[in-house]
Amino acid sequence: MQTQVTVIGGGVVGCATADALSRAGVSVLLLEKGDDVAVGASRANSGIVHAGYDCKPGTLKARFNVRGNELMWKLADELGVPHAKCGSLVAAPEGAEDGLRELASKAELNGVRVRILSRAESLAVEPRLASCVSSCLYAPDAGVISPYKLTIRLAERAVLNGARVVTEAEVRGIAHDGENFVLTTSKGEFKSLFVINAAGAGAEAVNAAAGAESFGTEFRRGDYFVLDKLEGENVSTVIFPLPTAAGKGILVAPTADGNVIYGPTSVPEDAPDTAVTAEALAEIRRSVPLTYDRPAFGRSIRVYAGVRSIVGEDFIVRESDKVKGFFYAAGICSPGLTAAPAIAEYLAGLVLPRLTPTLHEPVVVLPHAPRLTEMSDEEINARVAADPAWGRIVCRCEKVTEAEIVAAVHSPVPALTVDAVKRRVRAGMGRCQGGFCMPRVMEIIARETGVPFSAVRKGGAGSEIAVAAVKETEND
Repeated sequence: MQTQVTVIGGGVVGCATADALSRAGVSVLLLEKGDDVAVGASRANSGIVHAGYDCKPGTLKARFNVRGNELMWKLADELGVPHAKCGSLVAAPEGAEDGLRELASKAELNGVRVRILSRAESLAVEPRLASCVSSCLYAPDAGVISPYKLTIRLAERAVLNGARVVTEAEVRGIAHDGENFVLTTSKGEFKSLFVINAAGAGAEAVNAAAGAESFGTEFRRGDYFVLDKLEGENVSTVIFPLPTAAGKGILVAPTADGNVIYGPTSVPEDAPDTAVTAEALAEIRRSVPLTYDRPAFGRSIRVYAGVRSIVGEDFIVRESDKVKGFFYAAGICSPGLTAAPAIAEYLAGLVLPRLTPTLHEPVVVLPHAPRLTEMSDEEINARVAADPAWGRIVCRCEKVTEAEIVAAVHSPVPALTVDAVKRRVRAGMGRCQGGFCMPRVMEIIARETGVPFSAVRKGGAGSEIAVAAVKETEND
């Protein structure tokens, strides 16, 4: 297959880049080694749209964070992604006010709106601050977004604008035949004029395959608690402690879908490992009360972890000096989610002058994916009359219908696993975490794709859930 640009990596940076290029009329191929887009750090992070006050002025992190924040809110509206511009607080105990003033100075240099609030003013924003908090730095332009839904919708818009997404396509070799890059993958061979490496935790390995620069990647695991939506009414803004050298610290935050999260930790790892540990969860339990007055760990419905990739103190976003036409974005840790639209804009700006795009009217606003929970009784009745699948609730916790799951399976980037369905329509993200709905989701995937029920996977290769029917034998 021949394209103008191949993007390696189906995380938020890769999907945003494919989206930007495809809207400009470039033929794009997106290769992802996982079973779906948004299966790495873009799945498991805090979902925070950072304002940009804590980035070191003059760095790429500062530049792309601030620009990304500017782009994000309109982008979320265009794509129909859950989000809330709820602001953020950095909470300081008495005697630590100098830390807030230092952040405010960075904010001024970065062009970010902030205010230092007294305790009384802070409580007006977030009434449940811990009693030891004496003042806060308030950033009104911060907020939250669904990170995996953003990534998925960027990929879907790219496909609607002509891009091709190939999953389970691990890049195993990159050569150049004098005209094109030739990429050898687990799904065959692909050719393109340019390559953009946005492979996240695998970015260094992809660079090595191409003969490009080595940069030394560190990994840090971040563990989280997810709380039931009942707790959502108690947290209205993102609450940070004062940042340290290890990162922004353990936060308390609402999610764009109505839950609350506590986390993340910052645990060094030799390689990407998302296994949550008891020690990390204990650290979160100790830390949350330092900023938040009423921790509700009894309402936890899930724990999870993500891994961020760190390369020095800044992002690396550039064209290789060793391999012309090969570009890479490496070390995209926090605030990488916020920065992603700006990184994509920058990468597209590097590549587009060397190409001849096809003139077309791009798809910009995606059709809204209807949700039962957003409909009036009259709308529900009309939907059910037209398609009875709208009347069949599969996920009781999140009130997800069979019709929504079918639409996810047949979406521009199809949901072919239980977890892929979960990320698109939230079936399995509620209180029971799929304990009730998983078998029915599997049945729908099997029926709609024509694969055997026993071949339906939770996620990646080897994650088949069912082995055989009860009491089934070779003679039945």
